Amino acid sequence: MIKKAIILCGGTGSRMYPLTYSINKQLLPLFDKPMFYYPLSLMMLCGVKDFIFIINKGQQEKFEKAIGDQRDLGIKIKFVVQDKPRGLADAFIITEKLIKDNSIAMILGDNFFFGNMLSPLIKESFNRSSGCNIYLYPSNKTSSYGVVEFDKKNKIKKIIEKPKKSNSKLIITGLYVFDKQVSSIAKKLKPSKRKELEIVDLINEYKKINKLKTIQLGRGSAWMDVGNFIDLQSTSNFIQNIEERQNYKIGCIEEIAFNNNWISKKNIENRVSFYSNTNYSKYLKSFISSK
Repeated sequence: MIKKAIILCGGTGSRMYPLTYSINKQLLPLFDKPMFYYPLSLMMLCGVKDFIFIINKGQQEKFEKAIGDQRDLGIKIKFVVQDKPRGLADAFIITEKLIKDNSIAMILGDNFFFGNMLSPLIKESFNRSSGCNIYLYPSNKTSSYGVVEFDKKNKIKKIIEKPKKSNSKLIITGLYVFDKQVSSIAKKLKPSKRKELEIVDLINEYKKINKLKTIQLGRGSAWMDVGNFIDLQSTSNFIQNIEERQNYKIGCIEEIAFNNNWISKKNIENRVSFYSNTNYSKYLKSFISSK
């Protein structure tokens, strides 16, 4: 069972310059919450309480302010600074001492997942103790992502990074699960042409030893890579529309923690004070008054 997750909140965020010259992209707002609240909330829905945040130099205080008191969320967060981008697979090298002998999940801090049956599906996949899990989503933008092609027997044929053409529409999302061997395998990877340790190369190493499993996130789920201003706006609009129509918050980390019995009403009250007089704090007041 996965008990620890990396949330990748580093990188240059160059597609969002000049805004991200001074702040991590994952601290930008998606509607009424910081972007990183959404991948954090998904992992919490899946039962994860122990987190490693990989961040840029000089950003830890900003993340700490955005999170507030971790005790009021029933979770534990450690910060690891990545001095410069060296590829997604580098995350498992710089966190090796924190991973120890545990399986680990990693989710990108700019990825948004949504769907009623999504967290149960992912949580069930977290029970796998060995190998690698990748989560696939159908997309027409295959040239921008890693793509998985299958043979006629529905077995993985090959994985291609940003192909110009492909007979598959299934792309690899920014959620991964690896077993305790991941750090040692990552350290054996060679940098790509862009001088980074590629996550696709790491996944392919697990494919070579027949320890790669794919989980498809199909109809009824939504996945968005919030990597530019257009996606930031469209995802914010999506969240706003759902919240206004259904009258509940997406990515409400306090609600999730309370429903998991990690915190008490007193902790919720502390969070109400933390958010001051906002719509978010009013939502928490309404939520706790019904309990």
